[in-house]
Amino acid sequence: MADLNPQAKQMADESMVRNLQAQAQAIWPQEVALVRRYHLPPAARILDAGCGTGEISSRLAELFPEATVLGVDIVDAHLDLARARYAALASRLSFEHRSIFELGLPAGTFDLTACRHVVHSVPHAERVYAELRRVTKRGGYLHLIPEDYGMLEFQHGGGRNPRDFWYRVPEQFGENTETDLFIGRNTYTILRTLGFDEILVDYVIVDPLRAPRETFAQILTAWRDGYCDSIGELTEISAIEAAEYFNAMIENVRRPDGYAVWFVPVVCARVV
Repeated sequence: MADLNPQAKQMADESMVRNLQAQAQAIWPQEVALVRRYHLPPAARILDAGCGTGEISSRLAELFPEATVLGVDIVDAHLDLARARYAALASRLSFEHRSIFELGLPAGTFDLTACRHVVHSVPHAERVYAELRRVTKRGGYLHLIPEDYGMLEFQHGGGRNPRDFWYRVPEQFGENTETDLFIGRNTYTILRTLGFDEILVDYVIVDPLRAPRETFAQILTAWRDGYCDSIGELTEISAIEAAEYFNAMIENVRRPDGYAVWFVPVVCARVV
């Protein structure tokens, strides 16, 4: 039976706190326009499943000022940090320890259910999507960011070629953790199979023209710091080689005339 949290070590590492903050800064400014198109009732109930440190839970609470938002995660340190950071929103924003595989919440509870940057790190994405569908009201919306590690492109400026890294590592890492690191392209089909309606796939583009170079570099730095050891254990690339690849990517992003891009799928669907 697959481990339901094969990246537990990485999720709990301090690098993940940095990663979640930088990803929110890079992605939310474009993503918010996609969230605004949901037709929610004034006193909507919103779930942020796999909320981490509450970066997006808090933004959802601010975007929908009459809504009640619940963020759930299984990393207690992240939940504690979220409660401390967003105490000013505590009347409408709460955080609880719950698994996205079995939320333990009543069916048909939420008008909007978000799940961002999570399903690539766990097996059985279809089980997660089914559980999110269960707790979402009929006519409510599912909002996903299912990462896909075939959707990053970097220039080769000498030394390690990032293209080789992204061609080899995600497949091997995914096989050895029983996860799908290409879940972004596979989510549409899963949602169709589960009976969702009005499925849309959009993209946030993280590049030096749309996000600060240093913010993009911070994401890559957090990935390097949190994942190189595991890459060395689970793939044919050593931890030292992985760090060299990431350093090449970071240099590419920070170089004033450099260009790199991460296409981030944003998938929404409606429960019928």
